[in-house]
Amino acid sequence: MIDLHCHLLPHIDDGAPDMATALAMARIAVADGITVTACTPHIYPGLYENDAAGIRIAIQSMQARLDQEGIPLRLVEGADAHVVPEMVDGLRSGRIPTLAGSRYFLFEPPHHVAPPRLEETAFNAMAAGYVPIVTHPERLSWIESHYPVFQRMTRAGAWMQLTAGALTGRFGRRPQYWAERMLDEGLVAVIATDAHRADRRPPLLAEARNAAARRLGDAEAEHLVCSRPQGVLDNRAPATLPPLPAVGNSARPLHSSFWRRLFGQA
Repeated sequence: MIDLHCHLLPHIDDGAPDMATALAMARIAVADGITVTACTPHIYPGLYENDAAGIRIAIQSMQARLDQEGIPLRLVEGADAHVVPEMVDGLRSGRIPTLAGSRYFLFEPPHHVAPPRLEETAFNAMAAGYVPIVTHPERLSWIESHYPVFQRMTRAGAWMQLTAGALTGRFGRRPQYWAERMLDEGLVAVIATDAHRADRRPPLLAEARNAAARRLGDAEAEHLVCSRPQGVLDNRAPATLPPLPAVGNSARPLHSSFWRRLFGQA
């Protein structure tokens, strides 16, 4: 399996606080069946001032330590990039790293406030040739009142990433409800761990893959943790990857309404 969202790097954000924790997380991931982990520390202006250059240096150091310890986990670069108006500029300049240098990048909305230009920012990124992967929508406190936003963004070409622990109930019933609903409606492209520690929020994917398989079947479960993530690493176009299953009635195409909304024609 491939984990596209993990806060494994030590001393860089609110993830692993030290090397011992990072190594423990890596061992847990490998034991769970994860072979590749995208190291995706927060980029959050004013709080976590990370950039691509610093993240790459940290990954090189961490990979060397994993190799030294005999832990068979391959690390690739990325970032959990908080939504900002100048996001496209950051991507183009290389300050915000994409996942493994691909067209795909993690796109993190704020947890407690719905940003007024979220869809426009995603559209601008897609128009520039990138594919935003919206992180943990099921855990956002404002999802109830803005659920159509995620439907529209998905239909326009953005990807949704569920947190593995949300699907398995680690974050409580409410995030699990939204995770299951989004999954059942065919809106989810990938599942990732968003792991931060070894004890709480560990890097576990297998249980969530099994939960997805019970709802959507084994093939789609593998797409969520293997096929599509591998496509990201290979920088394949979304159209060449397994399509999202439109399981629920609310998963009807919404491309037209999305564009009209963006340009004030709705």
